[in-house]
Formats: sequence, structure tokens, C-alpha cells
Amino acid sequence: MTRLGRGLAVVACVVLGMSGAARADWLYDAAAAIARRDHQSAVNILKPPAEQGNADAEITLGIMHESGKGVSLDYKSAVTWFTLAAEQGHAMAQYNLGAIYDMGQGVVQDYVKAHMWYYIAAIDGSNKYSAQNCDAIAKKITPAQIARAQQLASKCVAQKFKNCGS
Repeated sequence: MTRLGRGLAVVACVVLGMSGAARADWLYDAAAAIARRDHQSAVNILKPPAEQGNADAEITLGIMHESGKGVSLDYKSAVTWFTLAAEQGHAMAQYNLGAIYDMGQGVVQDYVKAHMWYYIAAIDGSNKYSAQNCDAIAKKITPAQIARAQQLASKCVAQKFKNCGS
């Protein structure tokens, strides 16, 4: 599944999982725009809630920047949006930051940071790929680097995901 597909799944899960009174009209509108491949409208709908700190809107904008859907392909902007959502404890955004550092898109490739973000994303157990990718990265780095990544992850969690070195 592409990261855009995962982002769309995040939007759909949030829409379907919210109670009727808690659902946001903008979320329905954004999901509908994405479904009809009107990515520019989706960006326009998502930007205000993202700028107000909504993690689901932030991660979806990050995915759209990463894939160039509705906006220019811009990995640095994707990292910015993913980081904002990750700092709110959004596991999929944390996973995406792991992938960004793993592949070196918009950032210098850094397996220690990739391991850290995958490890953090794996904590809640909601994404089986986080743990798998954490294990895959562990095969590329030394035991000392693994220890450093886990130390950084512990510090990040203790700081409530703020200033995690992304």
C-alpha cells in the first residue's frame, strides 16, 4: 500500500470510527474529495484544521506532500506535517517519519532515527509494519546504534514526543 493509500485509510478510519456528534464535516469533505481524486480540494479542506493542530489533517497533508497529490512533491513539507502529528502521539505519523529517515527522503538518511521512529510507532501495536521495519533496520546498524535509537525513543516518549530530533 502506498503512503497516500495509508493516509486515505487513516482518514477513512477516523471518519468511520467517530461517533455521529463528534464527526467533523471537513473530514467527510476531505475524504470525499480524495475519493473522487480531487486532491487540490482535499488540500484546501485539510489545511485549516491542520494549521489548527489536528493530527489527522496534518498526517494526510504530509502524505499528500510526499506523493505530490494536490500539492507539489515536497518531502521537507511532508516531514514538517508528519512531525507535527507525531508530536501529538499519532502512530502513523511516527511510522511515516521512520520511513522518511529509512529512505532519506527530505532528510539525510539516518537509520538510528528511522529505528527510533519505527520503535515509537510500534509501542501501541496498531501498525504491525512498525515492528517489522524496526527489526529490518536493526539488521543494518550496530548494537551500539540500536541502543542509541532506543535511548532516543525512551527520551522522546518521556518528553511526550516533543523535541525528538526529527
